[in-house]
Parts: sequence; structure tokens; C-alpha cells
Amino acid sequence: MDKLKMHTPDIAEENYKKLVALFPDAITETTDEDGNIVRAIDKDVLMQEINTKVIDDGQERYQFTWPDKRKSMVMANAPISKTLRLEKEKSVGRDGTPGGVDSENIYIEGDNLDALKLLQETYLGKVKMIYIDPPYNTGNDFIYEDDFAQNADEYANNSGQTDEEGNRLVQNSESNGRFHTDWLNMIYPRLRLARDFLTDDGVIFISIDDNEQENLKKVCDEIFGRNNFIAQIVWEKVHTRKNSAINFSSSHEYILCYAKIRRNNSGDIVGFRRNLLPRENTNAYSNPDNDPKGPWKADPITAHNPYAADYTITKPNGVVIHRPKDRYWAYSESSIQKMIKENAIIWGDKDSMPMAKRYLADVQNGLVPVTLFDREFAGDSSEAKKQLDRLFPELKGIFDYSKPVKLISRLIQIGTNEDDIVLDFFSGSATTANAVMQMNAEDGKNRKYILVQLPEKTNNQSEAHKAGYNTICDIGEERIRRAGKKIKEETDADIDYGFRCFKVDSSNMKDVYYAPADIEQLSVDGLEDNIKEDRTPEDLLIQVMLDLGILLSSDIETQEIVGKKVFSVADGYLLACFDKNVTEETVTEIAKKKPFYAVFRDSSMANDSVAANFEQIFETYSPETVRKVL
Repeated sequence: MDKLKMHTPDIAEENYKKLVALFPDAITETTDEDGNIVRAIDKDVLMQEINTKVIDDGQERYQFTWPDKRKSMVMANAPISKTLRLEKEKSVGRDGTPGGVDSENIYIEGDNLDALKLLQETYLGKVKMIYIDPPYNTGNDFIYEDDFAQNADEYANNSGQTDEEGNRLVQNSESNGRFHTDWLNMIYPRLRLARDFLTDDGVIFISIDDNEQENLKKVCDEIFGRNNFIAQIVWEKVHTRKNSAINFSSSHEYILCYAKIRRNNSGDIVGFRRNLLPRENTNAYSNPDNDPKGPWKADPITAHNPYAADYTITKPNGVVIHRPKDRYWAYSESSIQKMIKENAIIWGDKDSMPMAKRYLADVQNGLVPVTLFDREFAGDSSEAKKQLDRLFPELKGIFDYSKPVKLISRLIQIGTNEDDIVLDFFSGSATTANAVMQMNAEDGKNRKYILVQLPEKTNNQSEAHKAGYNTICDIGEERIRRAGKKIKEETDADIDYGFRCFKVDSSNMKDVYYAPADIEQLSVDGLEDNIKEDRTPEDLLIQVMLDLGILLSSDIETQEIVGKKVFSVADGYLLACFDKNVTEETVTEIAKKKPFYAVFRDSSMANDSVAANFEQIFETYSPETVRKVL
């Protein structure tokens, strides 16, 4: 049986293996600064293999860089030995029942860099849409403080640097000499990881303002590719003028939109294709002449630009119509003749200019989204505040700077379809979860969300803190509960109103699991039990699911097989038993169920005979099952 690795992948190592597979002759050895033999890549051989110039240090090239950029790349690739632990008491069932764990939605408390690393194998290429609203770096924002000074082992086992109040955030003021650098080092590794979550037709939307818009655009051009830029949306955040502004009263923010793969032509099969927005106002369409094609509205047949050659139109009353001097025909002559035959031209009185019928049936599929989101279309910040005030009437102003549900709903309309997953790893007040539920209730689809939020402490003097909301996560989770209840009362829609709550924590495994050679004079008992004493079988199951790439939203059932507790995940795809003293009878019954994965605790067999016969039992009843131990 193979041992589970129980840590996130080392992306740099995986990239090296890919390079070895592609160009084995470019792999060589050299010595490091201590004289040790280490592996290396022969640059000259690699240049010959790819027939492309490799730029040496010092040569001029186009690039966007900043202090510690290389370290932030290393941080994105570095593995960690952490896990997620289910918080059942905070979870909500699909029907809204407190403590239920059957929801397909996920809420994670913890550092989003850790969370992304823990989720990356499981959700690789599975997320259709990402929306994030990161700190804008206004000079008053708190940003994640990632420690570039620690070595790989320290980083892998780090359970999260915090300040004296337990926060892993630091204020990034403009007086800081690394003002933009710190922000870039925060956002860069997270976006590098996020890209791999997207499906091939996936899309990411990122809210930002003028403080870092330019830098964010350059970072996204590098990570997602300049060719995959879709749009820069301008959102009308504030409708009223601020007369106290020194220069201009700022009324907007931006939303950068990038595809993982952009479709450039209508014939492209792979890549992001935006959805059309529903046509909400059809009052202009009517059918006064009982046209069999249905309601229509009158449209001009002329335009400002020349679309067709010059010609004349003869009306049924014999009047000859010439195009206006300052306009051009919008249709070719043959198209006009065809429209006349189909009764799609409105002649009007005497010598008036004819009009074309635009049928509702031809346009009701929807509207192409535009890059200006005004408050009527997408809501504004005042609407966002009112929405939270309605959900928390006892706590006015519970959260600053949240986004309106309507804004996120518009992005969901543009970027998702049935059963898609939406990821938000700067989730704040959980507007994204609210919007997903609202959209599902309106259109009957089954989108799922994954939200991640650092449990940042609320201000001790705030009304939220006095009311028992000690962290931002407490507010976000309660917002989901209340929004779900409200939507259910208003719509009675058959949707998922719940979420499974997890928290990022240190690994379930003791240090010896990862580096047994480095631990001296371990007792036999220590070797037999490499699992931390305070961890439950449920804790072990979640880390196993992450290690094997099984969705956290999978159905989980418990069974008793020959007196032992066995977890069945995803309808028997994984069977896991973490009990001790497992007998041959238990192993045999598990093997007979033919799971894809079977996982046991190391040294859990009742005796040496069971351990010796383990492989033979599976070879007899389920040879295809992948057997693992921890």
C-alpha cells in the first residue's frame, strides 16, 4: 500500500518533472555553494531544443517586476502541510437546517493562499467563474502579510503568522516604502494559483479602483495572458457628487475581466463565451397589425456609416425615397426588397422615411453586455448598505464597503451556466453567496459557490463585535444564513440554501509522517501512531479527500462493516476506515464493495497475518482498487 502524501503539491517540482519528460537531454548536474551535487538545467541544450532565444541576465527585455517578485512566485509554488477541518456546528444543511452537512456550497475560514493550495488538486479546472474583491491599497487597507524570510520547511508547517490580536493582516500605509510592492506580493501568488482553478471556458472578474488598477492589469496580463483580456468594466459605485472632493468626485470602480482561454472567433470551440443578458424591458414591442411573427418595434433603415451602396426605394403610393444627405442605407437593396416581400417594412404616411420591423422573437435571446454598469443595471454602494441593513436590522452599518447583490448577479449571468462553481477567495460579507442563491432561485439553476475569508477580528468597539460577531467570517456566515432564509420565504425555490463550513488548520499528521528520517530515537509507539491526538476520524477523512482530489461537496455516509466504522464518499468511490484492530473480515467486505480508493490507517491491522494478507484480499476481490494508508 502506498502512503498518502498529506501535503499540497510542490508545483515547482511538478514543472521540473514536465521539463524532464519533454527535454531529458537538458537535465544535468552541478554543485551548489556548499559543494553538494545538485540537479540543474543546461541552458544551451534547452535553447537548441526549443529553437528560441533565451534572455540572459542584464539583457533588455519587456517585463513588469518589483522587489521580491521571484520570492512571491516561489511562495505560489511551495507546498504546505495543512488541512481543512469541518466545522459542523457552523454549517447549514441544504434546506437551511443548522448543523446540516449535505450542502454542495463551501465556506472556508482561513488564509486564502493556504486555502487555494489545499483546494488546487481537487478543483483543478473545475471552477467556471471567479470573482474577487481584494484590498484596494488605498493607504488604509489591511493586506495579507506573507513572510518571504522563512525557509521551505518553516513555510510548509506554518500555521499562520498573526499579530498580537490573532490577525494575519498588516496595514499598508502610503508611508510604507514598499507600498505597491507589498500589495503586488500579496495578490500575485494568489492569482497564479487561481488561474488553474478555471475551466477552459472559465472567467475571472476582479474589482479594483485607481490605486492599483494599472498594476493589477499588468499582473493579470502576465498570469492570464494579454490575449485573454476580455474587458475592463466601469461600475458606478456612487451616484451622488461629493462636493468636498479636492479635484474630482470619484464615482466609479473597475472590474477587470480575463478568460482562461478567450474565444476570438465565433467558430472557436474552446474558450470563454459570455452569456447574453436577459432583455428585461419589452414594452417598446407591440403587434398593432397582427403580424404572424409577433410583436415588433420600428427601427431606422438608415445609419451614420455607409453599410450599403446608394439606391432608391419606391413606396406603394409611388413616392420615391432617397437616402438623407447626411445618412446612409443600413441595408442592401436586396435585403430591403426581401423585407418588403415579408411585410417587414413600415411605410408610414406620404413621403415619410420607411422603417424596418425589429421583431422581439429575433432579439429576445438577450443583450450583449456593455462595459458600463450604471446603478440601475448593477446597483451601487448605497444599495449594498441597504441590503445588509435589511438583513441585520439590529445592526445598521455592520459591514463597510460591501458590493450590491445585483452587481455580482450580473457577473454570474454573464459568466455561468447550469451547475457551475463560483469561487470568491476574498469573500468579505459573503455577497457572492447571496447572489448565487438569488440567481438560482430566479432561474432554477444549480450553481455552487466556494467562499474563502480570513477570520479577521472585528473592532472591539464596533456594534458587530458587541453583538457577538468576533470575526469577519462570523458576519459572512450569518449573512448567508439570513439571506438564505429570506430567499426561501420569498420564493420557496428548491435550491441549496446551505454551506459546509471548514477552517484551515495544521495537518492532522505528526511531524514524523513527513520526515521520519529527521526524528531521532522515536519509540515504537510513536511510529505506530503518526496522527495527532486531538484529531477525529472526520478530520482525517477531509484531509484524505483533499489528497485524493475528491470534491468537498461529495456525499459522505458512515457504515459499520464487521464492527468497524467506514466512511463511504461519493457513493462508494472512496471507502476509508481509520479504526484500529481491523480484521481480515473487515478488509474482505470493503474489498467486495469495489471502491476506486480504499484508505486505512497505518499499522491499523489487527495482527501481522491481516497485514500480510491485505494485498491478496484486494487482488482477489477488487484488484483495480487503489489502496492507500496514512
